[in-house]
Amino acid sequence: MKVYLDNAATTPMDPEVIEAIIPVMQNNFGNPSSIHSFGRGSRAIIEKARKQAAAFINAAPGEIVFTGGGTEADNMVLRCAVQDSGVTHIITSATEHHAVIDTAEILSKNCKDLKLSLVKHDEKGYVDLDYLKQLLEENKDRKTLVSLMHANNEIGNKLPLKKVSVLCKEYGAIFHSDTVQTMCHYEFDVRDLEIDFLTCSAHKFHGPKGVGFLFVNQNIQIKPIITGGAQERNIRAGTENIIGIVGLTKAMEVAYRDIKEHQDHVQGLKTYMIEKLEALIPEVTFNGDPKGDSLYTVLNVQFPNSDMDEMLLYNFDIEGIAVSGGSACSSGSNTGSHVLRNIGADMTKPSIRFSFSKYNTKEEIDYVLSVIEELFVAKTV
Repeated sequence: MKVYLDNAATTPMDPEVIEAIIPVMQNNFGNPSSIHSFGRGSRAIIEKARKQAAAFINAAPGEIVFTGGGTEADNMVLRCAVQDSGVTHIITSATEHHAVIDTAEILSKNCKDLKLSLVKHDEKGYVDLDYLKQLLEENKDRKTLVSLMHANNEIGNKLPLKKVSVLCKEYGAIFHSDTVQTMCHYEFDVRDLEIDFLTCSAHKFHGPKGVGFLFVNQNIQIKPIITGGAQERNIRAGTENIIGIVGLTKAMEVAYRDIKEHQDHVQGLKTYMIEKLEALIPEVTFNGDPKGDSLYTVLNVQFPNSDMDEMLLYNFDIEGIAVSGGSACSSGSNTGSHVLRNIGADMTKPSIRFSFSKYNTKEEIDYVLSVIEELFVAKTV
């Protein structure tokens, strides 16, 4: 049996998305910036998609900027905040996706007037909101950008977006949340959240790779970091990826249509696996707080030490099981997970991220559990 449990890295494309993309590939090859009928047809498709994407999060169409994915969108926020909004202070977390934390560190090194502050985490890996407030208070004379992800891509811990938004408004700070792991897994209302920036990547919810969007609150003006054309209302140069944009909005449509059903199904698989693992291996622990306010698609398991610590991922792969030791964007790195290291996890023990989707089944989880039993229980009997 082959089992794919690395959905936090990327998800398989939904058949309905593929079906929606094919006619566009066949018929709508016109450049959206061209004024002839072929170009106008492509432009109409993109603007329809923009309205659809905006409607799903209660935004205005003009607040949606299509991008090449979440990493580009995150970069746009941080770089434009410093470049265009006069930000001289960035508050973020050492457990953010590298698109945020690496960019923040580069900006702080290159901009002599820019200060970088990192929030603390509690013993379960949640952002310490009292410390966030302290940082805002201590730097209230600076223009501040707060960039904190909605749910951590490795351990799943969630951030209370509304609470942080209210706190940011109290101190006049700009608030960006990387919602790549949660967009289309939860419902969003940007008007209620009063948030400034959200980021999205289609391949995290069964859409195509290489496309996403940035929500930019209409009260904020930004300039492009990619120049050379007037596309996306002069915010992002480059011929639009019409095929990807159609796929993104179709994936959003499918996700929101079935969101409650998928939440219940996937949460059921995660809960089932937690219970079975605890019964199977009493020494097993979990990174983050999987039984608390946690992303239902992610489960980070810390296994007891064994003679296969260095080869654990490969052992799963040999048995046809796709899992991860951390973020896919850090694959090939020998430094270990920056997330686990920064929440104080025991780095001497092997940790595996299992991430689920609507396509996973209980039978697959049972197979994975049987492999785990063979690896950790049968060999010690």
